[in-house]
Amino acid sequence: MSRPLLMIPGPIEVSAAVVAAAAAPPLSHLDPALIEAYAGALGDMRRVWQSSSESQPFVVAGAGSLAMESAAVNLLDPGQRACVVVTGYFGDRMAEMLRRRGVEVREARMPAPGELPSLEEVARAAEGCQALFATHVDTSTGVRTDAEALAKLARERGLLSVFDGVCATAAERFAQEAWGADVYLTASQKAIGLPAGLALWVASPRALEARAALKVAPPMCLDWEVWRPIQQAYEAAQKSYFSTPATTLIMALRVGLQELVSEGIEEVFQRHERAARAMRAAWSSLGLELLPSDEAWTANTLSALRYPKGVDASLLGRIKEHGAVVAGGLLPELKTQYFRVGHMGVVTKRPDDLLRTVRAVGAALGESGHACDVEAAAAAAQEILG
Repeated sequence: MSRPLLMIPGPIEVSAAVVAAAAAPPLSHLDPALIEAYAGALGDMRRVWQSSSESQPFVVAGAGSLAMESAAVNLLDPGQRACVVVTGYFGDRMAEMLRRRGVEVREARMPAPGELPSLEEVARAAEGCQALFATHVDTSTGVRTDAEALAKLARERGLLSVFDGVCATAAERFAQEAWGADVYLTASQKAIGLPAGLALWVASPRALEARAALKVAPPMCLDWEVWRPIQQAYEAAQKSYFSTPATTLIMALRVGLQELVSEGIEEVFQRHERAARAMRAAWSSLGLELLPSDEAWTANTLSALRYPKGVDASLLGRIKEHGAVVAGGLLPELKTQYFRVGHMGVVTKRPDDLLRTVRAVGAALGESGHACDVEAAAAAAQEILG
């Protein structure tokens, strides 16, 4: 049997072209080919993020949490206030990062796991704040916030808006310039379609002004004013240095972003929407219940699925035996009650991979004592995938 598909919500399967770029011998960070790829990647980030020409993309070696922390320490001084929209594990992490910066945090929390706080609740929590932080898709719950509405609310109240797009960027609709969002951040191992190792974000001119106005500088390795000249130099095809970049991953980033840009970002969004509809149809056929309580705020990048009665986490090992690796629960209070299946990136171009995953889950459920019709579930997904 071929190796199991990697169907967790990141890292994900990547394209053959990205694999080839990531597997090539390392280049010097001053090599002309690296500088060219770096410059092209920064420009392509603006296209994928749909940000303005005055915005600043950043590519820094690190995880998505590094991108989150960079936003926490570059926008607000200790003593200022931030509203955090909490829809899962990573909203709590963002709030803790801000508290460690000395920021006063006001939370607009989900009423229950799988739900969203209302815009009215967010507006109340945001009173007197200088910034609003939200997770676009929380990987722990599969809940998608209404980023456009939140960005509008922040803009109308004069707040900076920051969106953790780690499990959303390049899959869920987001238009940074049109929506007036100030920071949109992600990591390379999700829908961008690379191996793990790069923290990526784009900051608006207003966000850059906020950094310049800080009274307390961020730690040096997170400081946008340290990193910005490096990004600007590379984009201008000039040699620069602060800290050695992840050269191999930058070569792969150029390839991955080119794949997205050449397809067209609207087509990319539609592809993920179609794949998500297909997977939801399959889960319904298998008798599985989604953790998000409303399809209106259910992510297109992953499915968070409650275990049926009588089924537990041993299901994950059985699914792997049938050819797909999926993830367990992450939200502490529900960790043993659900599992997660990722469907983002290159697998959404491969109906056979999605159907293989459906069949693996269905077969494992049957072996766990949950009666279901695996082929009917696959047919339900196939009808949408075409």
